[in-house]
Amino acid sequence: MNSSLVFRRFWCFNAATSSSSSSASSTLCFASNKKPLVFLGSPQVSATVLDALLNASTAPDSLFEVAAIVTQPPSRKSRGKKLMPSPLAQHALDRGFPSNLIFTPERAGEDVFLSNLRDLQPDLCITAAYGNILPSKFLNIPISGTVNIHPSLLPLYRGAAPVQRALQDGVKETGVSLAFTVRALDAGPVIACKRMEIEDQIKAPELLDLLFYEGSKLLIRELPSIFDGSAKVKAQPQDDSKATLAPKIASEESWLSFDEEAPVLHNKVRAFAGWPGTRAKVVIVDNKSGQDKITELKIITTKVCSRSNIQVNQADEITFIKPALVFPCGGGTALEVLEIQLPGKKVMSAAAFWNGVRGQKLKILSAAYVNDHLS
Repeated sequence: MNSSLVFRRFWCFNAATSSSSSSASSTLCFASNKKPLVFLGSPQVSATVLDALLNASTAPDSLFEVAAIVTQPPSRKSRGKKLMPSPLAQHALDRGFPSNLIFTPERAGEDVFLSNLRDLQPDLCITAAYGNILPSKFLNIPISGTVNIHPSLLPLYRGAAPVQRALQDGVKETGVSLAFTVRALDAGPVIACKRMEIEDQIKAPELLDLLFYEGSKLLIRELPSIFDGSAKVKAQPQDDSKATLAPKIASEESWLSFDEEAPVLHNKVRAFAGWPGTRAKVVIVDNKSGQDKITELKIITTKVCSRSNIQVNQADEITFIKPALVFPCGGGTALEVLEIQLPGKKVMSAAAFWNGVRGQKLKILSAAYVNDHLS
């Protein structure tokens, strides 16, 4: 068997136990009369959905069992570059799920992987942040189709970063959709959705967790209709004319420009929390020596300044008004920065950082500063 498929035979640690494709296929058969379901996911947030499925499958009246899990291949992480399974795979192993039923193809269109999937004769496949394109020859295998949990109100925010882009846009409402998977990106008929309001301070990781939690409940509720075929009848086609895109985030987007207004920056900080984060460069001016030092800050937590009486000596000067560093922004607005992180250091409060630079002046690294000092 291709070593990339059945979880590298317990992700390379049990390589000696790997076997041929035919012998492995025999382990993929279930004696139960329940319908076999295959779950596809990769990040930790997918574990919420897997837990819901595993728990529901043990109920006396359950219609299905989780026959296999498909996830991204192990990758090398941390300084030691140790080969580690995906967060979902590790969670499944911790729950006692058989390692030989965890598939890790590089691509979902690999022939050997598809052959093993066909051996399972899955009735249904469920995806939740899997992170791999599903070709037609995959989608043709499950009898009841493939259903995706997508954390947006489709057709809004189709793509890789729906939660992040929604927060970046400052929307007040979002939700989670349950939709059949088709070849076009997140464009399949919608079975059901759940709407929810967005709090002003919530960040992407927390909102993502919440949406997948609600999505797992929606899935369990709708599974009977998916299995009996009525979901395909009631599913609503998406209005493509109303579609918006949520492209993958690039690390280069993490820099903050204080020429923009404070609400725009605050939304970006919330959206990019976790990864890639948001960064800014400030100038620390020693009042005694007059020397300048440029420092990079990772901006962790912010809020839009509601005070109308804030005054600064210069347009690029950062002040401290307990408990926040106040950054002047475009349009006469100001951003309160409550938590920051210095390179190689732990997250700290704005007050702790301010105490560390006491007696010095803080300025935004503006274009004017660059022209005056670095040219």
